[in-house]
Amino acid sequence: MPGHGVQSSSWPPGGLRIGLVAGEASGDLLGAGLARALLRRYPDARLEGIAGPAMQAAGVRSWAPMEQLSVMGLAEVLRHLPGLLALRRGLLGAFERFRPHVVVGIDAPDFNLGLERRLRARGVRTMHYVSPSIWAWRPGRVHAIARAVDEVLCLLPFEPELYAAHGVAARFVGHPMADDIPLQPNHAAARLELGVDQAGQGPLVALLPGSRHGEVERVGGLLAAAAGLLAARRPGIRFIAAMASPSLRARFGAQLAAHAPGVEVRLVEGRSRTVMAAADIVLLASGTATLEAALLKRPMVVAYRVAPLTAGIVRGLRLMKTERFALPNLLAGEMLVPELIQDAATPERIAGEAEALLDDAPRRARLEARFTDLHQLLRRDADRQAAEAVLAMAGRWPPTAPETSP
Repeated sequence: MPGHGVQSSSWPPGGLRIGLVAGEASGDLLGAGLARALLRRYPDARLEGIAGPAMQAAGVRSWAPMEQLSVMGLAEVLRHLPGLLALRRGLLGAFERFRPHVVVGIDAPDFNLGLERRLRARGVRTMHYVSPSIWAWRPGRVHAIARAVDEVLCLLPFEPELYAAHGVAARFVGHPMADDIPLQPNHAAARLELGVDQAGQGPLVALLPGSRHGEVERVGGLLAAAAGLLAARRPGIRFIAAMASPSLRARFGAQLAAHAPGVEVRLVEGRSRTVMAAADIVLLASGTATLEAALLKRPMVVAYRVAPLTAGIVRGLRLMKTERFALPNLLAGEMLVPELIQDAATPERIAGEAEALLDDAPRRARLEARFTDLHQLLRRDADRQAAEAVLAMAGRWPPTAPETSP
């Protein structure tokens, strides 16, 4: 649409048209898997909207750069708000011309739920792929979700029941990460890939301070100091850290110099999964990486801190509704892995929990068995399940055309 950077294409009335809107890299990967599954069943379907490079490679036509939606943090959102509002207006007009059978917002709830609500009010069927964490944070959002979408596609098995209590259609489709990671990961291959020597060496500890600058600022120093304590107590211990970007690598390097001077830590960019698979234990910030570590069957210690003002608001308004925040613990319904938040997240506590894991081989074996159970629970061929749900919403499931081979 002129002036908004959004242009849609026309399509004959009989063709299957599906709108997809992703706002960040993780959503782009989810959307790519969904797009491939949709096109396997309907090769002539038209998939259009906002897509990143993975979705575009899978066959989705993008009307505007996905980076326009990739805004994090209150100050960033406010600065980009006029552009975001213009983009949403442009998308509404573009979808009116495109006439989709269904529009799927992929994660990015702050943007997508508002778009979905407006589209639904105009008679467009809408779905949201990846439930916002209403089980942990701001549960009142379920009412906004109910107004915005016809169905929610959930990655976690306990989420549909939460929506059912509010009359919102939701289904568990499984987690694509569980499909992607083998049930029995090859840890030796990961070490070989990284050039990590296995013979006659001390334990290897992976450090993952987060993928965003705010996380690294609040958690990176804690992990660096914990590494310093472990190095002093356990000669021969080794460290490897996964870095999400060059700027985060530079920041964490400075934290290591300040909190663990003289301790050798190998910094690796862009290969967090390989780093975790190679390690004996993982020390990391809370987030999706904790689920990835569990699927890789790696023992872990989870730490997290938010800004003091944010913590005060959350406590004062009772916005946090769960006693557990690490995904492996939420899925298991028990405290499988140590999780240290706010004042409990200290270098001494992190190092102590890490030593307890290193010294307890039976506990590590029990964790691996429980992680395997969780892996099997989440392994549901999520791309196919999500595609079937989208096609059902579009009125095209059961299929009217044979599925083609991948």
